[in-house]
Amino acid sequence: MPDVNTITDEETFIVDSPVVGCDGGGGALGHPLVYLRIERDGEIACPYCSRRFVLAEGAQPAQGH
Repeated sequence: MPDVNTITDEETFIVDSPVVGCDGGGGALGHPLVYLRIERDGEIACPYCSRRFVLAEGAQPAQGH
């Protein structure tokens, strides 16, 4: 489950962590749990369900490998 602070719309989540997990919401409409890394642009979309995760203002994007 993503670390969600604020939901701006049904499929966009504002998060504090540059690494988030998405399972599509679970249940019959879900998908396998995948971990996504938010890079310099500050957002990422899940390749399975297109949910968008946006890094909160002031949070640091992922660094390194």
